Amino acid sequence: MSPEGVRENYARIRGEVGERVTIVAATKYVSVADMAVLAEAGVEVVGENRAQDLERKHAEYGDAFRWHFIGHLQSNKAKVVNRICELVHSRDSESAARKLTVPALVEVNLSGEPSKSGIEPAELAGFLESYDARGLMTMPPQTPDPEASRPYFRRLRDLAENNGLHELSMGTSQDYRIAVQEGATLIRVGSVLYRE
Repeated sequence: MSPEGVRENYARIRGEVGERVTIVAATKYVSVADMAVLAEAGVEVVGENRAQDLERKHAEYGDAFRWHFIGHLQSNKAKVVNRICELVHSRDSESAARKLTVPALVEVNLSGEPSKSGIEPAELAGFLESYDARGLMTMPPQTPDPEASRPYFRRLRDLAENNGLHELSMGTSQDYRIAVQEGATLIRVGSVLYRE
């Protein structure tokens, strides 16, 4: 991973998605040392999956990035996230929701897969009555065909519109183009950004 390669990929993705979409560089598999490459390449927003990695990377790079939390949030880690992040993409429990003080998106499990986090679509309206949210996030089932993600992205957009929400975090390296066509305002990309 080189700064030049990341800068080139970042510029290409930016050209594809336009200025209104926030590109969140997923850093789950990026080492603390390699975070310097992202900073040098001009990456602005990073998304971390684990609170302990978030703390470690933020201690080293602080204001070099805007920090998002994109993994499953355990309520006992909310304090770390509140101190560091400007946005949480994955609020899906009442215990975590009560402890968050930063803006958050509600994660919705549209696929019904038990392995995925998120609240059920039928629970969304009740959840939103109790907790403020900036928008919604989802993870469709893994598939080699990006087009197969479209119905999930479209359903999330409809849920957001029905509930007066405007932010949509959806789309990863394999399907971000489809997500943007369906209204994503944030995409979470990793491999497509880092490959040479």
